[in-house]
Amino acid sequence: MSVTKAEIEAALGRVALPDGRSLIEHDLIRALSIEGGEVRFVIEAPTPEVARQMGPLRDAAEKLVSELPGVSRASVALTAHGPAEKKPAPPSLKIGGHPKPQEGPTRPAGVKRILAIGSGKGGVGKSTVSSNLAVALAKAGRRVGLLDADIYGPSQPRMMGVSKRPASPDGKTIIPLHAHGVTLMSIGFMLEEGKAVVWRGPMLMGALQQMLGQVQWGELDVLLVDLPPGTGDVQLTLCTKSELTGAIVVSTPQDVALIDARKALDMFATLKTPVLGLIENMSMFVCPDCGAEHQIFGQGGVAAEAETLGVPLLGVLPIDLETRLAGDGGTPVAAGDGPMADAYARIAEGLIRGGMA
Repeated sequence: MSVTKAEIEAALGRVALPDGRSLIEHDLIRALSIEGGEVRFVIEAPTPEVARQMGPLRDAAEKLVSELPGVSRASVALTAHGPAEKKPAPPSLKIGGHPKPQEGPTRPAGVKRILAIGSGKGGVGKSTVSSNLAVALAKAGRRVGLLDADIYGPSQPRMMGVSKRPASPDGKTIIPLHAHGVTLMSIGFMLEEGKAVVWRGPMLMGALQQMLGQVQWGELDVLLVDLPPGTGDVQLTLCTKSELTGAIVVSTPQDVALIDARKALDMFATLKTPVLGLIENMSMFVCPDCGAEHQIFGQGGVAAEAETLGVPLLGVLPIDLETRLAGDGGTPVAAGDGPMADAYARIAEGLIRGGMA
C-alpha cells in the first residue's frame, strides 16, 4: 500500500524545532510529492542563518519519512527563503536650481568649440537648422554635440527621435544620449512630453550650467547650442559663463523677422560674442507640381543684412515639406540624401573649411 500525504504530514508533525513547534506548525514544508514509493519534499527555512542550523533536523525528517510503510526512499532538500536583496535606488538626478558661482567663462572638458545658434524670434526654424546642421557635420566626419538650451520649449528630442532619460552614475554626472552620430542633451529628456517648465530665471541659468558642465560630452570638435528665441537669461548665461567660439543667427527674409534678428545680433555684439555668419531659412518655396519658385517671406533680406554687417551668409534654405516631415518623424532630413541634405552638407563644409567646426 502506498503512503499518503496525510501520513507524511503526520510524521513531520512529530519533528520539532527548538521552540517546541513542529515543521508542520511552522509551515516549512514545500513541494511535497509522492511517486510510487519515493517521497520528495523541501524544508524551507525562514533565513539562510536558520537553514545552516537545520541540517540535523533535515536528516531526522528524512529518516522518519523513509521508515513509513509504503516508502521505499525519501529525499529531503533544505533551502532558505530570505528577504529579497534590496537593490540600491538609482541616484536622483535633478535639473534646475540656482547656478553655482564660477570664476569665469568655462568650456566642457574635451570640447574644442562651442557654437550658439540663435534667432531674435520664434518660428524661423532655428531648431530645425540646429538639428540638421549637427547631423550634417557628423556625416562630414566631425565629432558633434547638440545641446537643446530652449528650456521652455525643447524640440530636439522629437526632431532627433530620442525619448530616453539620461543616466547618472552618481546623481551629478549626466551621461548624454546619442542619435544620428550626434551626442545629445536636452531638458526635454528629463520631463514627460507635454509637461510645462514653470521656472524663474535663476533655475533656467542653473539648468544650463548643469547641462554644460555636468554632462560627459566626451571629445567633441564642436558643440552646437540651440538657443531659445529672444535675448533673455539663457543667452546671457551662455555668453558670459561659457567660452563661446561664436554665434550663428537664423532668420527668415521678411522685415518682421529681420527686426528681431537684428536684436539678436546686437545682443551678441554687446556680450562680445563674434557672429560667424547668418543663415536664411524658408527663403523660398519650390512648387512640387510645376517647379516654380515662390518667395513667400520675401527675398534676400538676410543676405542684405549679412552684407551690411560684413559677415558671411552661410546658407540659404528653402521652406520644404520633406524637412518638416523628417523632423516630426525623428530623423533629420540631413541624415538622408536629396537636395535638402545637400544644402545642409554645403553649410557644414563651409563651417569646417572656415575652422568654425
